[in-house]
Amino acid sequence: MQFVLLGFSDLPNLQGFLFAVFSVVYIIILIGNFLIILITSMDPALQKPMYFFLANFSTLEICYVSVTIPRILFDIKVEDRSISVMSCATQLCFFLVFGTTECLLLAVMSYDRYVAICNPLHYTLVMNPTKCTYLAMGSWLGGIPVQVGQTCQIFSLHFCNSNKIDHFFCDIPPILKLACEDTSVHELSVYVVMVVAALPFMLVLTSYSKIIATILRLPTAKGRAKAFSTCSSHLLVVVLFYGSATVTYLRPKSMHSPGTDKLLSLFYTIVTPMFNPLIYSLRNKEVIAALKKLFFKA
Repeated sequence: MQFVLLGFSDLPNLQGFLFAVFSVVYIIILIGNFLIILITSMDPALQKPMYFFLANFSTLEICYVSVTIPRILFDIKVEDRSISVMSCATQLCFFLVFGTTECLLLAVMSYDRYVAICNPLHYTLVMNPTKCTYLAMGSWLGGIPVQVGQTCQIFSLHFCNSNKIDHFFCDIPPILKLACEDTSVHELSVYVVMVVAALPFMLVLTSYSKIIATILRLPTAKGRAKAFSTCSSHLLVVVLFYGSATVTYLRPKSMHSPGTDKLLSLFYTIVTPMFNPLIYSLRNKEVIAALKKLFFKA
């Protein structure tokens, strides 16, 4: 009826340090993304589709990290790492749903940049408020049926090898290791879902190939620099998210080890969300101007 999340129990002398680090990181993520949500809703200069999707992305990042970090802090603080099967399934389901939402939302944001750069005269017509709302809703809701089904499939397994999950949250690879029956079908379903999740990535690549081709055709260096600056931040976030997630889930089973899995998972569940607000704010003049207006207005 219960699992035990081993987390970072193999580092007993660093529990206090880890608690402080994860607390600071969580606060940074919350403050950074909350500020982006605040300025995109209040500043008239940011009432554009690009910043509408950015506000959705920041909201998603808060939800995404809140699935894992509070549980990590709880386990470190109380040193009671037990988690019920239902709680574990719930955590995995939300983690997968929000991860799918991020894939879809990144694809939608790349489409927005494609229309803005490759078809600027029709941008306001194509990316109208109604369409933006539907695209955002589709991103939030699109992954729910698939990931709820996958979670139910995984937790329909019989677990008898052990109840100790050698990870800091309920993730698919360490859970499948505990099953006492053949998991090949479930592992195949993970690959299938990852392939489906790669479809938004294909859309991102297609959008950016056309964006780069359009930018290179611009007559002036200043125009090329301005066009590239509007999408470079998003492209960097895409590379960080998809790169770490792909290495984590598409490695052969023989290459999985608890230490490596934890390190890679830390990167795409915590480190990347911490850098995302910085990437979007420091590389965007309109966001910087809005932040200055928020903090320094008399």
